[in-house]
Amino acid sequence: MATDLNKIVKDGLWTNNPALVQLLGLCPLLAVTGTVVNAIGLGIASIVVLIGSNLTVSAFRNQVPESVRLPIFVMIIAAFVTAIELLMQAFTYELYLILGIFIPLIVTNCAIMGRADAFASKNTILDSTVDGLMMGVGFTLVLILLGAMREAIAFGTLFSNMHLIFGDIARNWQITLIEEYRGFLFAALPPGAFVGLGLLIALKNKIDLHIKNRAITAQSLETTSAGSKRVRITG
Repeated sequence: MATDLNKIVKDGLWTNNPALVQLLGLCPLLAVTGTVVNAIGLGIASIVVLIGSNLTVSAFRNQVPESVRLPIFVMIIAAFVTAIELLMQAFTYELYLILGIFIPLIVTNCAIMGRADAFASKNTILDSTVDGLMMGVGFTLVLILLGAMREAIAFGTLFSNMHLIFGDIARNWQITLIEEYRGFLFAALPPGAFVGLGLLIALKNKIDLHIKNRAITAQSLETTSAGSKRVRITG
């Protein structure tokens, strides 16, 4: 059980990250990551929907007929998205207006539908819940990294307008990296999002290659060490 959960955690955060490996949910990923606050808002919404939909699909997986499996999954996801949308309208209305259509479009996010169909419908409630959490966190971390990169380059700030999520206590959280920064519009536009995501994917691939090479080197050293041992025989 522990080994399986460890694999689920590693898959969600790194090995099978929905944004960097599966390349799912790229439309909202690229569209709303102009600032960190937007990325966090969409990330939290995605995490809640992933956990809720995975848990529900897993709980009722044996009662759902195969012929109507996908429509039922869509209805389950839509129910959670509607709840998130209403909560955002009630408590973070300004952020809800900024994110706009990308909140209801979570229903069609392939990352969420894919986990419901490929994992939650075939695994236990615990495993499915952990999978939803880890996939959501992995997706959100990429959102935040890309949002921080684009906000810093485009506006010279970090964590601006965090009060849209955390209230008045977060009004002073903004970090100004460069005083009187003129801005770099390219980073705030869609092409900048594509370039930023490409750099993150390249960085992950570079790290994976480095880890793989280290493992191969360590294995080679072990093999060489084992082959060089001498056996002394006395008559």
